[in-house]
This record gives sequence, C-alpha cells and structure tokens, in this order.
Amino acid sequence: MTRLLRGTAGETDEEAPDPEADTPDTPDAPDDGDSDGSRSASRWRTVALVAAVAALLLGGGAFFLAAHQLRSTPSARNHALTDTAATTRVGGDVGEGLARVFSYAPGRADAAERSAATVLSGRAARQYADLFAQVRESLAAQRLTLTTQAVRTGVIDLHGNTARLLVFLDQTSRRDGAPATSAAAQLTVTAEFRDDRWLIVDIKAR
Repeated sequence: MTRLLRGTAGETDEEAPDPEADTPDTPDAPDDGDSDGSRSASRWRTVALVAAVAALLLGGGAFFLAAHQLRSTPSARNHALTDTAATTRVGGDVGEGLARVFSYAPGRADAAERSAATVLSGRAARQYADLFAQVRESLAAQRLTLTTQAVRTGVIDLHGNTARLLVFLDQTSRRDGAPATSAAAQLTVTAEFRDDRWLIVDIKAR
C-alpha cells in the first residue's frame, strides 16, 4: 500500500501539466509610460506657449507705459529736443545779435548802440549800457577795434517763448599800433520771443 501510494504520487507529479508551457502567447499590453510621457510633453508645450504670450503682452504694456512716461517728462516738453526749426532760429538770432553788439570800432560806436537797441532788452540792455559807457571812452583814445563771432551756439532749453542758450564767442581786439589779440568767451544767454524776433534779455559770463 505504501509503495502504491508513492508510485501514484510520483506519476501524478511527472504528468502534471506545465502552466507556462501550455499558456498561449498574448499580445503585449500598451505601455502606460509612453502615453503619460506624451501627455506630459503636450502639457508643457501648452504652458510654455501661454507663458510666452503673457510675456509679450506684459512687455508690450511696459513699452507703452515707458513711452507715455517719456512723453510726459519735462525733458520731452523741452522743444530744444523736438523742434529743430525753432531751435535753429533762436540759435541763429542770438548768435548774430551777440556778434553785432560786441563788435565795434572807432567812428562806429553809434552803430553798435543802435544794434543793441534792436537785439537786447531788460537786464541785458542795462548790462550793455553800463559796459559800453566804459568802452566808448577807449574807442577814440586807444583806437580800439573789437570783432566778435559766435562760433558755437547750443540751445539748452526752449519752452514756449523763452529759451536758454550756451554761446561760445571768439573775440579779436586791435589797438592802434599794436598786434591783434584773440580771446574766447563763454556766455549763458536767456532770450524771449517778442514781435516775431528773439530778444536777448539776460547775459551771464561763465
């Protein structure tokens, strides 16, 4: 009995089917990792696109804000930076006027004073009258001749009918019997537009 049971058990173990051998091949299931990766990449592309659009909108808004602030600053209201025609005219009028009133010679003192009456006004006119009273005495006694030329005129600011300028002058003086001497002068000039012309109302030496 014992031998029969062992034999039966052995036969049963040898003949038992192999589950792996009889299992039919089945197709591979789809890889969930690939699907998740595709969805993740798509999601990141969407986020990047939204971020780029937001950056463009914010950048554009900042640009227009900066432009508005620039237009609103005092420097933008300075016509010396924006109105070329007006700047050229005031610079030309002031430079020519200074050259006329600071150029004189013996026998031509009256011409200089007449020029001053049409070019100068206010404090500048009073300054010139005091200066020329002293110069007039030297014109005849020393045979003094002074020639002035505006070599550079820069408009610092121009607001409405008032302008402030920086003017560089070259002056050559000659005395009877002496060689000519040259000197440079630098002035800050304030001018006002009246009756269709620019008048010099203040002169300060620098």
